[in-house]
Amino acid sequence: MSDSLIQRRSDIGGETRELHGNTLFARILSSRGVVSSDELDLGFGGLLPPSGLKGIHEAAELLASAMASQNRILVVGDFDADGATSVTLFVSCMRAFGYEVQYLVPNRFDYGYGLTPEIVDVAAQYQPDVIVTVDNGIASHAGVDLAKSKGWQVLVTDHHLPADTLPNADVIVNPNQPGCAFQSKALAGVGVIFYVMLALRASLREQGWFQAKGIVQPNLAEFLDLVALGSVADVVPLDRNNRILVEQGLRRMRSGIMRPGIQALLEVAKKSWRNLVAQDLGFALGPRINAAGRLDDISVGIRCLLSNDSLEARELANRLDEFNRERRLIEQSMKADAQALLTELPAFEAGDIPAAITLYNASWHQGVVGILASRIKEQYNRPVIVFANDTDEYLKGSARSIEGVHIRDVLDSVATLNPGLICKFGGHAMAAGLTIPSSALKPFGQALEEFLAKHTAPELFHPVKLSDGALDECDFSLEVAQELRVLQPWGQQFPEPLFDNELRIIELRVLSGQHAKMRLQLASSEALLDAIAFNVDLDFYQANLGETLRFLYRLDVNEFRGLKSLQLIIEYAETPLAHSL
Repeated sequence: MSDSLIQRRSDIGGETRELHGNTLFARILSSRGVVSSDELDLGFGGLLPPSGLKGIHEAAELLASAMASQNRILVVGDFDADGATSVTLFVSCMRAFGYEVQYLVPNRFDYGYGLTPEIVDVAAQYQPDVIVTVDNGIASHAGVDLAKSKGWQVLVTDHHLPADTLPNADVIVNPNQPGCAFQSKALAGVGVIFYVMLALRASLREQGWFQAKGIVQPNLAEFLDLVALGSVADVVPLDRNNRILVEQGLRRMRSGIMRPGIQALLEVAKKSWRNLVAQDLGFALGPRINAAGRLDDISVGIRCLLSNDSLEARELANRLDEFNRERRLIEQSMKADAQALLTELPAFEAGDIPAAITLYNASWHQGVVGILASRIKEQYNRPVIVFANDTDEYLKGSARSIEGVHIRDVLDSVATLNPGLICKFGGHAMAAGLTIPSSALKPFGQALEEFLAKHTAPELFHPVKLSDGALDECDFSLEVAQELRVLQPWGQQFPEPLFDNELRIIELRVLSGQHAKMRLQLASSEALLDAIAFNVDLDFYQANLGETLRFLYRLDVNEFRGLKSLQLIIEYAETPLAHSL
């Protein structure tokens, strides 16, 4: 029996279709569900039409009517990168349409998530006639009711999964609401409001708004940089529709066409817009915007994205970078605390990892528990919920799950089976948030673990690293690495290709005390390959200098002093014995 963690996608099944002239690329695309060559066309013309979204025409009519009546419109957003880009897109589009709106984003620590009654009371200071939610609102029943009682109209635009009942809003636009036939259920919040703006532009055009105002009809492609950033940062599945949105945004940015705030964020992250890929949005820009919402106020991120002044944008981007550095330090401290807690658990001492991991520390930062949950989940391949103090009586938790375990549905089941154990919850298949009474921490952890142990197939808990197979010697080339970039964007449910081969470590040197820079040699070849493994166990690599290991890696284009070369980015390494029978 194999002890290898590497499993090849070809072993799972599925035919290889003739989608590309290169068999390697055909294999990659087929394993990601691409069934025809038409799906490789990521032109803007392939985008699903707005008409498929339930409520889209009513939303456009509500906004157009409010504009015609000079009503005050207030947009209420979420405190993450998707929420920030959603608010920025709405405010910027409305300005391009010749109409000023105001925005309000709740502080996560004071008002909670979404259109809560508390944030509605704050919104009253703006004296709005219309409330528009972006990236939230589908679970805000009490807040919507309070807003309606004040005589305001409410338009909810969201993408999160709804509960059994919907809020009593005037209009709801959410591809996941019952009765919505929109073919892409994976839109991010920024994608949903982008579609609403497309419909509103069409409505205003029909009414002669732009002609009457002397405004040139805006090209909404100018806002695709925001759509790409918010979609990738929110880790939504990259189905074809989302791939079109992301790719079109990336193409504009790679042409140097982007708002000053995004350019400033790229500069502080030391990323070149000329070679920008989706991963840069997810791992460099997104975390800097999210850090503001986690530690302070997401409005700093919104102001950065809204800014039309390069100097102001750079100053705000630097503040976001500082937040991110602080977040990393907090995260490191919390992770050390978590590891100490885990070693004290009887199950871990016995080498038996439970079906779910629940952790709490009174000193933990509420804004960073989601990141810690992700780190622990990646380490142990178990659903993880990390709690921090909310009030004296309640704890606020952030959940992260594994493939095959729909964490929001799990929380729903646990809440149904144990009334009073969970105060409120919401989220997605892979991530959720919840609030529980402080006294319920232990019984909640037990109920969650028991439910998952009973209802989850044991094989889901065994981590697997999926590979697209071995590369032939001729595939180790700069040309192949560059062509793989053409098949982008890679992301959630459309992962970047990983390959595995047995290679011998010929040379090894340590970079920055934590990275392994290597020269590798194929078993069947004299050719040497440059490779680097980031943040790894250096003792393992040093002990295997001169040995042959099975490497899981991706092909990368390394650019240094204007010269491009092939480089392998090592994701995992194991001894060949782990693969033997």
